Amino acid sequence: MLKIKKVTFVKSIMNWRDGPRPKLPEVAFVGRSNVGKSSLINTLINMKNLARTSKRPGKTRTLNFFSVNEMFYLVDLPGYGFAKTSKKEQLAWQEAIEGYLLGSEHLRILYVLIDCKVGVKNNDVQLVEWLRFKSVPFQIIATKIDRISKSARAMQAIKIVKMLELADKSDIIFFSAKTRVGKGALWGDISRRVK
Repeated sequence: MLKIKKVTFVKSIMNWRDGPRPKLPEVAFVGRSNVGKSSLINTLINMKNLARTSKRPGKTRTLNFFSVNEMFYLVDLPGYGFAKTSKKEQLAWQEAIEGYLLGSEHLRILYVLIDCKVGVKNNDVQLVEWLRFKSVPFQIIATKIDRISKSARAMQAIKIVKMLELADKSDIIFFSAKTRVGKGALWGDISRRVK
């Protein structure tokens, strides 16, 4: 597992062309509002408040870049879904995310987070279809697995595979910010991609 020596917030942007320098490999995280994205990022890097968490969805409003060991950038993207914001702001987020995903030459992988308890929603399906159509590399992470039983988790895995047309459940990283299950697997995946 990658040893974290230094994590720093670099900048927030709305246009991918304003991304930080030096140019380094990037791994990005996206998911519906309230999917546990900020908690996952904080657990991953062993810091409580690097990515802002909130009970109110829609806390992340910009594309936020964090430097990890000055080796690569971790990019926290705005959530999508039921955030209580204006249509105008949601459209701006969508344009910023799409522009980044299509424009960044340094994006190695987009981690798409699915709430394991809630399951796959229509906007998750639409995102994954769009990513495939645009040839954007992605990996599914099922979050909040501590909130459901192992049998329920197995059933959700089957549903996620079917709804997102994955090969099988090995295409999913199961993660819990509370128990830290999946942290090693996720770091292993990140390490492999940013080399």
